[in-house]
Amino acid sequence: MSSELVFHLVKAEDLRRFAVSVFKFIGSNDADANLASDVLLKADMRGIDSHGVARLSGYIRLWEKGRINPKPNIKIVRQTASTATIDGDAGLGLVVAPYAMDIAIEKAKNCGTGWAAVGNSNHFGIAGYHAMKALEFDMIGYALTNASPLVAPTFSKERMLGTNPICYAIPAGKYEPVVIDMATSAAANGKLEIAQRKNKPVPEGWIQTKDGGITTDANGLKLGGALLPLGSDKERGSHKGYGLGAMVDIFSGVLSGANFGPWVPPFVSFLDVQPNLPGKGLGHFLGAMQVDGFSEVDVFKTNMDLWIERFKNAVPIDKSQPVIIPGEPEANFEKIRLVEGIPLIDAVVQDLKQLAVNFKLDHPF
Repeated sequence: MSSELVFHLVKAEDLRRFAVSVFKFIGSNDADANLASDVLLKADMRGIDSHGVARLSGYIRLWEKGRINPKPNIKIVRQTASTATIDGDAGLGLVVAPYAMDIAIEKAKNCGTGWAAVGNSNHFGIAGYHAMKALEFDMIGYALTNASPLVAPTFSKERMLGTNPICYAIPAGKYEPVVIDMATSAAANGKLEIAQRKNKPVPEGWIQTKDGGITTDANGLKLGGALLPLGSDKERGSHKGYGLGAMVDIFSGVLSGANFGPWVPPFVSFLDVQPNLPGKGLGHFLGAMQVDGFSEVDVFKTNMDLWIERFKNAVPIDKSQPVIIPGEPEANFEKIRLVEGIPLIDAVVQDLKQLAVNFKLDHPF
């Protein structure tokens, strides 16, 4: 099998317009369709292709199975001055999470910090979109979500946790914000999917076999294996990745009333949701903190610029590869793709074309 991939360049606005038409077809109102499309396109623009329009048909399949409500009645079910618990009414996480983040930001405006635990939701796209909403208010944004169980805890061969990302978005002055958006597994599932398409092995330490052995087969998950926590194995600190993933699961699931651990519903529609679940849907946890609750904003941004400059100038191991600031590659992708368009692999384009045919929609491909 050839490892060469065929790419199609599509303008961001054309792709966004198509996504909007798809979400409106399934019953989303104009505002929700536009918001959901913005979240997906943000992933593509920032080079996180596994969470962009490549996922669009996955959301549609969940809607077809009755697991996504395109017209959710999102509501606060419990709150204090600085906290809220939110029921997403089985809506698109692409819509529910920004709604919750807006609540966290409003609470932070009044209290200095604001926090929202979300249950009864679905996959929310990239964590960075939600955390970065706080930046325009000179706040630090925070976003977590649990996900389908693919990761084995340290010493186990059973899938118990999702890739459970963590994101912090921190404003700076003359530089791009620092955006730390990472999975708590050794690798994100999207990287396995890319390796599968290229028919290439993955690095040792990403996944284990169904018996807990070592493998570099990119199809290891399909063969019953599991992703490993950040750190790969105990000797390399997998217990730390396990702890981070557990923290995300507890904040997102246990605290919010969502499902957690092995009970989190799968993103893929061909797997059924388990019976007798302890909660509802997927869970998220979002937060915002006012910088001026701790420091003068100008002083903080000046020091953030200094921090960025010093780390950028850290002595590299190899001069051809300078030190990178978290979020820098994604910001660079966004600038390039705004001009050149978004590269989509042929398999994704064909998938989206089929959606257009099924729903009788115009498409830009």
